[in-house]
Amino acid sequence: MAEKKQVPLRLSEKLYAEIAAWADDDFRSVNGQIEYLLTECVKKRKKNGSSADGDEADRK
Repeated sequence: MAEKKQVPLRLSEKLYAEIAAWADDDFRSVNGQIEYLLTECVKKRKKNGSSADGDEADRK
């Protein structure tokens, strides 16, 4: 199993509460929910032909 990188993350109380409720609905921990959501976003980005090298923020 690959090692996981620890990343400090600051969230507003409102966003945390929303993610916590969503995680509870999906029977996940908050950490697991955030990891799941980020994984899905990366998959979607790759599927749409985007890459980290072509970040839209760099073009603005």
